[in-house]
Amino acid sequence: MKKIGIAKQVSPVLLLSALGFLMANPLGVKASAVEPVAEAKEMGAIAQTLPTDATALDEISGVAELDPISNTATSSNLDQVTSVSQLTDVKPTDWAYQALQSLVERYGCIVGYPDKTFRGNRALSRYEFAAGLNACLDKVQELIAASTADFARKEDLDKLKRMVEEFAPELAALRGRMEALEVRTTTLEKQQFSTTTKLFGQVILGVQGRNSPDIELAGFQFNDNSDQINVITNVQLSLFTAFSERSLLFTGLQAGSGRSYSQLLTNNVLLGYEGDTANSVQLSDLTFRHLFGNNFAIVAGAEGVNMVNVFRGSNRIESAGQGPLSFFAQRNPILNLGSSGGSGTNAGLGFDWQIGPRFSLQGVYFTNRPEDPANGGLFGGENGGTTVGAQLTIAPTDTIDIALSYANSYSPSGFLGIGTGDDQVALPTSVAPFVRAPIQTNAFGGTISWRVSPRITIGGWAGYTNSELKGTSGNVKTINWMAFLNLPDLFGAGHLGGIYVGQPPAIFQSDLPLGRNVPDFASNGNVFASGEGGQPGRTTHVEAFYRYRVNDNISVTPGVIVIFNPNNNPDNDTITIGVLRTTFTF
Repeated sequence: MKKIGIAKQVSPVLLLSALGFLMANPLGVKASAVEPVAEAKEMGAIAQTLPTDATALDEISGVAELDPISNTATSSNLDQVTSVSQLTDVKPTDWAYQALQSLVERYGCIVGYPDKTFRGNRALSRYEFAAGLNACLDKVQELIAASTADFARKEDLDKLKRMVEEFAPELAALRGRMEALEVRTTTLEKQQFSTTTKLFGQVILGVQGRNSPDIELAGFQFNDNSDQINVITNVQLSLFTAFSERSLLFTGLQAGSGRSYSQLLTNNVLLGYEGDTANSVQLSDLTFRHLFGNNFAIVAGAEGVNMVNVFRGSNRIESAGQGPLSFFAQRNPILNLGSSGGSGTNAGLGFDWQIGPRFSLQGVYFTNRPEDPANGGLFGGENGGTTVGAQLTIAPTDTIDIALSYANSYSPSGFLGIGTGDDQVALPTSVAPFVRAPIQTNAFGGTISWRVSPRITIGGWAGYTNSELKGTSGNVKTINWMAFLNLPDLFGAGHLGGIYVGQPPAIFQSDLPLGRNVPDFASNGNVFASGEGGQPGRTTHVEAFYRYRVNDNISVTPGVIVIFNPNNNPDNDTITIGVLRTTFTF
């Protein structure tokens, strides 16, 4: 049952006046000179007009649920009064005067401040109200035990009945609303997906288009004829099955269609929400998560175990449906290492350890071909990729988040598996087997985010990789960086503006044997004699977007992306992309 909280600022006059009328006939006390049966019927009618749910106060099952921090002893600061005239700030013209007089003079359960004031307009805490209620209940119990003649009088009950009659429309409306809520609650309980499995979903519809630049690749000139406006759809379903309060199974399903890129510019123009499966449903996540104690959790699974899903993100708006538009702007690319940009089959094991209030450590191991023991398996082998990574997250203040990441990855194909920028860092051998270019990569990265104010966040990241081509001499090194500005609640609550400027991964040094260096081949077309050296230029990525929140479930995000020197080549034309992304969540 949903709890409904009381307003923080409540006049004690209002609550005590209601208490005064209700205390006129406490439970179990008969009113004198009244037919018992008739009186019982009247009280039953009154009870039926009142809501049965906790519409004013939170449901409290015991004193242990109360907040001990705000519990103050009222008796030490308040003085008992025996007459309402002792309260200097209470006047006979006050609307609650009679109720207060009844509680003070008949029941003696109201106290005043040492300066003989009642302060009826001061905010009343729940503890003060509970103390006053308890005092009045104790007095009533004393009256019952003593069997005195000062029981609740007939005229008091008549007042209560008149109040019920006067407020009958309001009470009826409350009862109607409560009945409607009960019906809705019953319906939801019957129609809910599962008592143990909860379903969440996200549907993304993207409309995008770009210009048609001239591109130089491997010594040839091409015109990228992918400037037609197209539509991309992506549907993601997430099912969380709880086995206990500490264990759950996460199952992710995904289906999508459409793409924004050609083979010439894949890693430059890739958008964050692309996932072309030709509309076939694919398993994207299958992981089991368990919490040990209060600070250590593990994740293990056959699909979806990688750094993206295990590590904590310092940029809190990281999201393909709600955050930046491009794939590159989602996160530091080294976190995609070995996972094919997060879209590959990744099975493995990870953990998340909250070391202290401001420090946490995450770790993960995964392989990209677990279903093929002959060529990969759980431990990779020569033809399967494996990655091990760790991340230390630090929050030196409440407004600063820092993440320091390291990963070591093996790839048999010469690809880092990051899905953006210079992903391929080594060419395969010119002799059989032609597809092999086994590399061992060490990657280092750091991300920082500073919430300057609730509506301004600035941050950035940097990443570095150093890959060794197995069986030969030489290394390949890449670097990437990003600076970003997030503007939450820009022009309205729930909206978001963002500006991102950075450089995708670029090879700045490659000294592999002849015929194995990517930069010389990509720029000059030297297939069998590609020599040492880095890329001739650096790509610069500029992105601006504005997410407009239509309601709690729908957002629309227009944006523009400009890419200078695509493929890290200054001879290539600038690319301009216009995007309109619509996201529906449920």
